[in-house]
Amino acid sequence: MNTFTLVVLAAEKPFYEGECTSLVIPTINGQYGVLANHHNMIVAIVPGTLKITDNNGEETIAAVSSGITKVEDNHVLILVDTIERPEEIDENRAKRSAEEAKEAILQKKSIQDYHAAQAKMARAINRLRVKKHNEYR
Repeated sequence: MNTFTLVVLAAEKPFYEGECTSLVIPTINGQYGVLANHHNMIVAIVPGTLKITDNNGEETIAAVSSGITKVEDNHVLILVDTIERPEEIDENRAKRSAEEAKEAILQKKSIQDYHAAQAKMARAINRLRVKKHNEYR
């Protein structure tokens, strides 16, 4: 099986380092797949679900915030602000965060506050989606 080297780093912790057979990253244009010997590229990551399949066929999913992916010569580097495994996600906290973001959006303060609230809402909804996905596995 063809593999590539993957390193995933978050601002507060390293998340993954090792060989993989496939990777799926969330981008502005939807989910983007990476396999061994992928062409070189740099792509922005948006809040969503990251899926890693290691060389043993085990799949790891995680909720990621915004970041960047660099693919070069069969090495992939992912840098994100935050990343959480489903078991690390506090469902109640994510629900509260979504409600707070919804309230901030409805208050219609400045455009900056609006965009910050949208980002907070996207992250909270994504965290809940990843948590629920893991419960049905």
